[in-house]
Amino acid sequence: MNSPSSTPPPCFSGVFGVACRDIVPPLQINARNWGAATTDTASSRHRPLTLSVLTMQSEGHSPLVLVTMDLGWWRSHEEEDALSEAIRSAGIEAGNYIVALSHTHAGPIFSPSMAKSHGGEFIAPFLQKLCDLVREAITEALRNAVPGLLETSTGTCVLAENRDFPDPDSTRHLVGWNPAGCPDQTLLLGRVSDANGACLATIVNYACHPTILAWENTALSPDFVGAMREVVQTETKAPCLFLQGASGELAPRLQYVAETAVADRAGRCLGHAALELYNNMLRPGHELRYAGAVESGAPLARWVEHSRGAFPKEIFVHRLPVSLPLKRDLLSLTQLNEQWKSCDDPAHKERLQRKKHVRMSVGEGSTYSVEHLVWKIGDIFFVAIPNEVYSEFQTSLREASGPHPIFVVTLANGGRGYLVPQEKYEDTLYTIEQSPYAKGSFEKCRDTLVQAINRVGE
Repeated sequence: MNSPSSTPPPCFSGVFGVACRDIVPPLQINARNWGAATTDTASSRHRPLTLSVLTMQSEGHSPLVLVTMDLGWWRSHEEEDALSEAIRSAGIEAGNYIVALSHTHAGPIFSPSMAKSHGGEFIAPFLQKLCDLVREAITEALRNAVPGLLETSTGTCVLAENRDFPDPDSTRHLVGWNPAGCPDQTLLLGRVSDANGACLATIVNYACHPTILAWENTALSPDFVGAMREVVQTETKAPCLFLQGASGELAPRLQYVAETAVADRAGRCLGHAALELYNNMLRPGHELRYAGAVESGAPLARWVEHSRGAFPKEIFVHRLPVSLPLKRDLLSLTQLNEQWKSCDDPAHKERLQRKKHVRMSVGEGSTYSVEHLVWKIGDIFFVAIPNEVYSEFQTSLREASGPHPIFVVTLANGGRGYLVPQEKYEDTLYTIEQSPYAKGSFEKCRDTLVQAINRVGE
């Protein structure tokens, strides 16, 4: 009779490289991310802003590259195209890279579309610096890549809460803690180890808006991601990459403050949750096997760590363009420009500015094509979504992936707005007002990706 064993953790055996760079810009750069802000630039730096690169390879397949950056959001095609060109110039094929933003709301603007704003003259040099550092980091990671193993563990963290709050004084919803909400608090941890079992890198995939530091804050900051990274890296002695999940309606309970200590507490909450998973994992490449009964004060079942045999090495890459319908009542760029010029209210002016960027990006047509990526490496999925989406999106993808863990990465390689479930279009939500996409776009993207995952996972 074969000895019982535990279900081995999902993994991928390949060649891995990692490299990191600081990307803190000059304080004079435009960093206005809030309509309620009274300044356009920062006065100090809270924690480093970080660019991290993880390369993953297997025999017979071109390298895959994961790039994470402590930046806010994409405003135009210009910064997307510039960074994509820098990555391709490092020898990486289209479809083989994911550029993921942490979505901090206390970071610099890096879009050339804001060049005429206060501090805008620093944006183009900063974007060029980003391109140079991305190319440099990819080259370094590939040069120093070593055989290793990626394994995952899934748990939860209590940081994220629902942020669609019904305004008690009106029929609209506000963007803030909803005590009656039911948040998805799933946390997925990836651990990359070398052939000797040493940790090369960790990946933290969690869905939560980094909106703790708001309009009264004047420090450049990665928000809670910075302290999370410090906690994890102190324990593992290896770089930590953060992947923003489907956080459309998720954010910390306490947010919109100026005190960086609040962001640090939140980051430590997430960091310690990640370390709980990390420290509960078996040694790299091991599983538990039953080693027989031991008679003691009770009859004991003894399980021991045992080295696994073969590890999955296959890589599959799928590029999935999806044509999304745009809202019929979207204002034209001319109309938005006229409203913006005549507007004196800073908050409303900021909303109009965002709508202008969206309209410039999607064009004046009735549809807009968005490319999604599905990677399957060994037993593990990575899905890149170039928009902000509600958490129902990632729960649906997890259900489709079954026993295969799935890193859901939003704001990846671009993004024009929110994807919101169609039943919420009955509510007055900022996420719907901001989005250029018509009702049903969320479901179209979700169903396309579910079908792709089901095909690849068979």
